[in-house]
Amino acid sequence: MPAKHQPKSAASAIKKAPRKTSDTDNDLLLTLYREMMLIRRFEERAGQLYGMGMIGGFCHLYIGQEAVVTGMMSVGKTGDSIVASYRCHGHMLACGMDPKGVMAELTGRADGYSKGKGGSMHMFSKEKNFYGGHGIVGAQVPIATGLGFAHKHKKDGLVAVCYLGDGAVNQGQVYESLNMAALWKLPVLYVIENNKYAMGTSQERASAGELHNRGEGYGIPGMAADGMDVMAVREAGAKALDYVRSGKGPMILEMMTYRYRGHSMSDPAKYRTRDEVDEMRKGHDPIDHLGARIVESGAATQDELKQIDAEIRARVVEAAEFATAAAEPEPAELWTDILVDA
Repeated sequence: MPAKHQPKSAASAIKKAPRKTSDTDNDLLLTLYREMMLIRRFEERAGQLYGMGMIGGFCHLYIGQEAVVTGMMSVGKTGDSIVASYRCHGHMLACGMDPKGVMAELTGRADGYSKGKGGSMHMFSKEKNFYGGHGIVGAQVPIATGLGFAHKHKKDGLVAVCYLGDGAVNQGQVYESLNMAALWKLPVLYVIENNKYAMGTSQERASAGELHNRGEGYGIPGMAADGMDVMAVREAGAKALDYVRSGKGPMILEMMTYRYRGHSMSDPAKYRTRDEVDEMRKGHDPIDHLGARIVESGAATQDELKQIDAEIRARVVEAAEFATAAAEPEPAELWTDILVDA
């Protein structure tokens, strides 16, 4: 019988990049800290509201993965198209969408971004160039590829950034999209958020090879980065976006990250040990690590970071209060926004 497969620990997949001093402007560090903290506190509050029955349907939290979208958005360009999967609240906030509108949509209120009809997985903001939030695994990949085609056709110098999970990488439409993107040299950056588990199955057991190399057959380059270090994300993201924006075609960027909660709020996550989760929290938490770096650099004191946290908590409480007090959509709203005149 073959030897039992021994998956690598989640922590072993995280490679710490050497620190650089050329990209540690104090204002930048504090901005990144605030952005990540907003996502963390927002998601914690969303989890609480779900437990209280205020959020229906599915709800997939982004806790632990904040450095990925925060770092990527910090090196992107205004106008770039953003497409994500169902674990998308963090991406919405990083795009600059109003926490009140996001929370209102989560609670099914008329003031939500999809008028209370989309919920956790289906929010959009044309103003912020955020095109979902998609509940079907891998569905965002062909959509992002189409957006990349539009950017190339318009010659606007913009990029479509597509976020997908390690589980979506094995879907067939992903490879149809990669083929098209490579053939037509479309400006699409595929960001794989490898949080080590596709629902309850370890990535080590479900996917052969390195995920960032999945485009090799199409001539698409790929690289991996530490998705638990926001500065490492920025460095890798800047290189990848420069490549794609230069007209050379698509690229794959694999972010090695980790989610602290289950796949969704209904998942008890019994497929991994408490020790594994604790190891990632204590040794690789993106917010704690950036906070330590900020204090070490003199950008802020520990007390000042606590004050930032308090301000963000108050902002999230305000968003939750706004959402729970907002009106539910009228029944007639079911018939609106179904078709669009083109």
